[in-house]
Amino acid sequence: MAGRHSLGRRFGWLWAAYAVSSFGTRLAFDAFSMIAILALGAGTSQVALISAVGLAVGAVAAVPLGPWVEFRRKRPVMIAMDLVRCAALLSVPAAYALGLLGFAQLLLVSALVAAADITFTAASGAFLKSLVPPRDLLIANGRFESTTWTATMLGPPLGGAAVGLFGPVLTVTADAVSYLLSALGIKAIGGGEPLPERGDAPSGVRAGELLNGWRFILADPVLRPLFLNTVLVNGLIMAASPPLAVLMLGELGFAPWQYGLAFAVPCLGGLVGARLARRLVPAYGQRTVLLAAGTLRACWPVGLAFVGHGIAGIALVMVIESALITCIGVYNPVLATLRLERAPADRVTRVLSAWSVTGKTSIAAMTALWGLLAAVTGPRAAIAGAGLIMLATPLLLPWRGGASRARRLREVTGRSRTP
Repeated sequence: MAGRHSLGRRFGWLWAAYAVSSFGTRLAFDAFSMIAILALGAGTSQVALISAVGLAVGAVAAVPLGPWVEFRRKRPVMIAMDLVRCAALLSVPAAYALGLLGFAQLLLVSALVAAADITFTAASGAFLKSLVPPRDLLIANGRFESTTWTATMLGPPLGGAAVGLFGPVLTVTADAVSYLLSALGIKAIGGGEPLPERGDAPSGVRAGELLNGWRFILADPVLRPLFLNTVLVNGLIMAASPPLAVLMLGELGFAPWQYGLAFAVPCLGGLVGARLARRLVPAYGQRTVLLAAGTLRACWPVGLAFVGHGIAGIALVMVIESALITCIGVYNPVLATLRLERAPADRVTRVLSAWSVTGKTSIAAMTALWGLLAAVTGPRAAIAGAGLIMLATPLLLPWRGGASRARRLREVTGRSRTP
């Protein structure tokens, strides 16, 4: 496209690797749940167990990998994590073909993939910071965000069609192949990558290093409120998803294709938001954009509790989700850029690992909690509860950060002028 800002051939390969693995993951969306239900006859509690326990165990397993990855070359780690995910996922169709697939294997594969996801994301963030000039980080993160929403829009409908024609095992195979292609793309990046220095730190992972990512986040006056806000918001959004699915597919009687369409079309908002981010930040500043997008993002989910029957109900979901996803599309690349800018080069991986581990465990815990809440109060009440709590989440944003920095600057300036 004419006028597109080029980030170089090496970034192009990284972006291509990200795109192919993103599409593979979205193509296999909910494949494990479908396999558990269709092939193993699993019930609701077992399906929830795959989602919650696999995610939580994977997140815990990834904790010691953060400091281990910090002082290693990131590209080999990324390739290794792609290959781990590929091998783990391929074990599912292989076991299915041999008649050996069991529920325990699905749990194990889910945990392995979750741990590899966190480790890959942390390593790729650190690698991106070394690959792209600081002025281009927002553009790079915006392209990743656009790719995520494109994959989210196209992957699940195509995956649903593939499941209907060939069964859910095929989509798992496609996801595994996408990680193999991602590994090849990262390998094609080429170029040298210096081994990070440990300074005076001894080799191996010390117990204290496991917590350094959280220590840095919680000590940083800007990252701390953004961290707490993001973890809570993402947890509430994901926790309300199962009750919403039960409401729409059960009580309201929407067909699966209508349900899928109601969430696929709004993903266009993510593309719009990602493109807006790179224009809004130069015009209004990073902090203002985060505050505005973070506040607007919280206003919409409570409306999902009022979804009704028919076309009007689908239209309401599309409008709410479009507004929500547009705000998220603006917020996410700006947050990702700020996070990379504030984390020191020798601590990026641990910061990103800590962020991901907390996010995934929080989502697992809140999803389980909201499942119980929905069972007791009904899906609408659970959705409304999540939406009402969301309305309070802007209070966690760093509203006073800019004022305090300006005040400190005035104080320093005043002291320097005092005779």
